[in-house]
Amino acid sequence: MRRSLWLVAFGLVLGLSIPLLYGGSGLFQRLATFPLSLLGVVLTMIFVGWNFNAGRLRLMLSGIGQPMAHGRALATVMATEFAFCATPAGSGGPLTYVFLLRRHGVPGSDGAALYALDVLMDMLFFTTALLVIALALFIQPEQLRAGWQLALLAGLLMSVMALAWLAARHHRSALLWGGKHLRKWRVSPAARRRLARMLLRFRQGLRLTLGLSRARLLAIYVLCVGHWLMRYSILYVLIVGLDRHISWAYSFLIQMLALTAGQFSMLPGGSGGVELSFTALLAPVLDHATLGAVLLMWRFTTYYWYLIAGAPVFALFAGKALWQHPGNGAPKKAGEKVGV
Repeated sequence: MRRSLWLVAFGLVLGLSIPLLYGGSGLFQRLATFPLSLLGVVLTMIFVGWNFNAGRLRLMLSGIGQPMAHGRALATVMATEFAFCATPAGSGGPLTYVFLLRRHGVPGSDGAALYALDVLMDMLFFTTALLVIALALFIQPEQLRAGWQLALLAGLLMSVMALAWLAARHHRSALLWGGKHLRKWRVSPAARRRLARMLLRFRQGLRLTLGLSRARLLAIYVLCVGHWLMRYSILYVLIVGLDRHISWAYSFLIQMLALTAGQFSMLPGGSGGVELSFTALLAPVLDHATLGAVLLMWRFTTYYWYLIAGAPVFALFAGKALWQHPGNGAPKKAGEKVGV
């Protein structure tokens, strides 16, 4: 736990230093011109987005016979977002999600499958959004400077989706390939068996969730679209609030690229990588002071606020046990063996 806190603290210092150094003294003058009422609007957008996610979690759970109250679903979403932001590469997000669903009575394999369905819905949205943005770029040729960014993101998404499809389609071969390499890495036979059982249960659970009715899946996707439109409109609103103009489509691409690049920093929240990528992409469009102010407010609303608002919820619902030992604390059914 102490190491995680040090990583979060280091990431915060690094992330704050970049906009402050880049924006210089003019940054605070630009911040003073930003309407506080608009900041309230942005934070409200985040809260609405959390509720969209809580709604789709409830739809998924009721579809497998595990209904959940909206307040608890919202707490699950906020705690998961906090864990995602507070751990390197977001590794704590899925663990927290599955852990909290197990406390609700959902088997671990089904919880992992629900998380996978959540991710698939996200990927479907981003794929659709990139197609729409590509059409917009052809309609407005003056914005073709974003073409390479669009191509890069499309390539990443297609690669991830192709790997996921191949793993699901040829799961036996994937298990054999994984087992072969795990033996080379001297992973114990017991650990390999547990991993294989977990993957098989996950696949069964994924088939269960994908068996939901089309109407329910469509409703889940609509809520997914609502969440991401809220979250990815924040940068556009912040820039407009500082009396600057940028197309919504270009702001969408900037956020996708910056957040993707941030994952390679291996720091909580992608600190350092996100800020540097964001600065490089917006430098041709905004002056130093405005860019520094926008970056600071964007990271506050889409990262620091997730830590501030999510920390007490995580502490209340997940607790210290999960932070220290992600595998502990989840309830087990009668007769269930540890690690099976």
